Amino acid sequence: MQKIIIEGSRRLVGEVTISGAKNSALAILTAAILADSKCTIRNLPDIRDVAYIKDMLLQMGAKVETNQDTMVVDGSNISKYKIDMDLAKKMRASYYFLGALMGKFNKAEIPFPGGCDIGVRPIDLHIKGLEALGAKIKLSHGVIKAKATELVGATIYLDVVSVGATLNIMLAACKAKGVTTIENAAKEPYIVDTANFLNAMGANIKGAGTDVIKIKGVSVLHGCEHTIIPDQMEAGTFMAAAAATRGDVLIKNVIPTHLEAISAKLREMGVEVIEYEDSLRVINNGRTKAVNIKTLPYPGFPTDMQQPVSVLLALSDGTAIITESIFESRFKYLDELKRMGAKIKVEGRVAVIEGVSKLSGAPIYATDLRAGAAMVVAGLVAEGKTEISNIGHIDRGYEKLEEKLIKLGAKIKRVDED
Repeated sequence: MQKIIIEGSRRLVGEVTISGAKNSALAILTAAILADSKCTIRNLPDIRDVAYIKDMLLQMGAKVETNQDTMVVDGSNISKYKIDMDLAKKMRASYYFLGALMGKFNKAEIPFPGGCDIGVRPIDLHIKGLEALGAKIKLSHGVIKAKATELVGATIYLDVVSVGATLNIMLAACKAKGVTTIENAAKEPYIVDTANFLNAMGANIKGAGTDVIKIKGVSVLHGCEHTIIPDQMEAGTFMAAAAATRGDVLIKNVIPTHLEAISAKLREMGVEVIEYEDSLRVINNGRTKAVNIKTLPYPGFPTDMQQPVSVLLALSDGTAIITESIFESRFKYLDELKRMGAKIKVEGRVAVIEGVSKLSGAPIYATDLRAGAAMVVAGLVAEGKTEISNIGHIDRGYEKLEEKLIKLGAKIKRVDED
């Protein structure tokens, strides 16, 4: 096991380049098995979750070649429609193979997925969508078993906006007969990126990025080349870190429109955010003002960003309220911030944060992926030394985080735990 040690109270200054989007990469690598020839996928982040998906592809019999940030996937000879239990429990996104395998074979067996413990994330909408397309699904001993004689397009209304369900239905529907309509679909950039990839393979998907997506089934999908979009959450984390350390950071390789909700909140707090064509500059020279945040599906304020931004709120002037409307157990990390001197009260899905003048370094624990990012931001601003354990979560979603922070002036290192 390893831990991260940070000597805090250092202003971040300089430039950082954002890696490819984790959430896009996982869906698109999974979707590649639908093609009858090679798919070349570029700008992949070098993170643990991508490595897990690669292992699943290899386990199913796909041919996979990697070269730096590029992966070539040939799933034309895949014969297996089952995912290994030990691999599936390592990450949530393993469930994308449910839709992809149904689209490829009309059958799939997927163990219930793992990932971060941030609350109940049911897959009932995924099952509802696949059943609407004609699948028969049975849950047995922790495994989702799905099969169909054929998949036929249908109109599917999602009771709750769900990125995972939208993607899974989209993957299954690409080769279904007729037209599938997803109503109340998720609008996240990852949905649009995956739809663009599938369309490049020969799919017929319209409306991605809106709340109604129409998919006209095709009989064959071919190989293609695709470049993953920049990671919205990595960019947002560096924005929060720059603001919290009262720094001046140019964040390169971003799509500014994907970050508008984050930029708007930072500006409301008194942080200067300057937008360029494919970069952002974040400048903060003083104490920020407290604001209220409510997490919402895109284009609202992302649930994945309330954790890193909470560190900034903990140091802001006044009292802030965070309302978490997506996941019911996403405030576990706040106990770690309290160890550092933050004043926070939690009542259900609402956290009340009373700003303090400083945080102090302490031994803290990464309870999940984005909580791990929040702990790093807290360590950067705290006085003294902060030690972060359970950092495997961080490696699942951030590429070379310490290297990027060191280039901005942080004093941070990774060491083996005693």
